[in-house]
Amino acid sequence: MTKDEKYMSRCLELANNGRCTAPPNPTVGAVIVYRDRIIGEGYHIRCGQAHAEVNAIRSVKKEDRSLLREAVIYVTLEPCSHCGRTPPCADLIIETGISRVVIGCTDPFPAVCGKGIRKLRDAGIDVTVGVLEQECRRQIDRFATFHIRRRPYVLLKWAESVDGFIGKECHDRKPIVLSSELTQMVAHKRRAEYAAILVGRETAWIDNPSLTTRYWFGKNPVRLVIDKDLTLPADYRLFDGKAPTVVFTTKSTLPILPRTKFVTLNFSEDILPQIMKFLYQEGLQSLMVEGGRILLQSFIRADLWDEAFVEECPVKLKNGVPAPDLPRTALEENLPFLGRNIKHYRNTPAVCTRNVSV
Repeated sequence: MTKDEKYMSRCLELANNGRCTAPPNPTVGAVIVYRDRIIGEGYHIRCGQAHAEVNAIRSVKKEDRSLLREAVIYVTLEPCSHCGRTPPCADLIIETGISRVVIGCTDPFPAVCGKGIRKLRDAGIDVTVGVLEQECRRQIDRFATFHIRRRPYVLLKWAESVDGFIGKECHDRKPIVLSSELTQMVAHKRRAEYAAILVGRETAWIDNPSLTTRYWFGKNPVRLVIDKDLTLPADYRLFDGKAPTVVFTTKSTLPILPRTKFVTLNFSEDILPQIMKFLYQEGLQSLMVEGGRILLQSFIRADLWDEAFVEECPVKLKNGVPAPDLPRTALEENLPFLGRNIKHYRNTPAVCTRNVSV
């Protein structure tokens, strides 16, 4: 590992601290180094607040401020050059007099997209781009997918028995819980990192889920449910007002429920593109799908997914509802976790940022 890679790795670690709070902005980490000594660190904590570069510069102690002109700032994502909710980070770096900037990847957002790099170089700053680029692109996949593919980043999640079933045939409508308390906690942590969560009508009917982050500290995702004919009971947990809920339906006569919005879809056509369009228009950058086999398989069949986490539980059901089928070639890693196996799939490589001359 080179020196630049060493410090960029630290930037990536810092950026992860903002995974639940930075969206819809990208997660970004920054480190300031003077002669192999870190004198400043920061990450983007919350949308609308200071960016990672600003927090790193602010963290430099008063006695080290004079060292900035000979220091290097490492940042996972190209510094912004436009005025949004905060002033341009590229301008602050120039004003501070930092002599070198090392960037993980370019920004896919059209308002930045290479302009920050050009501004820094025009000011005479030495700029290096592409250190741990793949890792840095991966970290902003949700942000990049939303802005380049114009749809939310889609994660599929389910638990299955070791013999490949996600539940019994629920004629008696009694759900089977395959996850443990600890894996439920992990799942709720993941929910806190996603903007929205989707289930189908059957899953909602059988499980009566809350779809909240009650086992983890974090913001609840927007709850989405497909209920074509509005047959779900109004006293179900989805309609308890603890989180915003969106119901996809065909009906025009709609009930009034707390924090619930009804969206009419054309069910005579494929509804997935319609749902993706709605989420894009609403600015929801990431979607977690926790539905049953039919819903999950429809995303797989449409090639409309980016990642999947499958919890393989050490029980045999012998029969029941088969787990969805994912291509074996998409399996990225097996993660042993307290006697269980978490299979991590990835459908596509990290979204490439836009081609710019750097």
